[in-house]
Amino acid sequence: MTFPLIFAIAWALILAAGGGLLTTIGEWYYDLKKPSWQPPDWLFGPAWTTIFALAAWAFVRSWDGAEAVGETSLLIALYVINGVANFVWSPMFFTLKRPDWALYEVPILWASVLALVLTLGRYDDLAPWLIVPYLAWVSFATVLNWKIVQLNKPFGGEA
Repeated sequence: MTFPLIFAIAWALILAAGGGLLTTIGEWYYDLKKPSWQPPDWLFGPAWTTIFALAAWAFVRSWDGAEAVGETSLLIALYVINGVANFVWSPMFFTLKRPDWALYEVPILWASVLALVLTLGRYDDLAPWLIVPYLAWVSFATVLNWKIVQLNKPFGGEA
């Protein structure tokens, strides 16, 4: 196996497994008021799995182009920053039970995904398009997060 393939698989698995472990859907979550247009809970796992697989594929596709211009460190840094930003959201929302804090973190996550879209095109023609579903999903999730905060605020009291 090559480094880009190992990195991409590790990145996707760490985010998928970590996100799953940090997402405890319990009574607190079920008691939240949610908009009628929220997708069913079962859809989130397959959506994130697809998004991470596409983003991993984009990394592998971009590697040779980044290597040709000496920018593999930039490519790795963009994915690491995105992974950290993605990883931070779930504990804020689910573990700390602070959708309001998670909403403040979302612009960092969204910007990290946009940076992937804008940068990967330098290395591969298809790669940024593989990231577009990620950007769309994070954009949708931002609106959903905002609506949950709006319907349930204030947060920070007794859990």
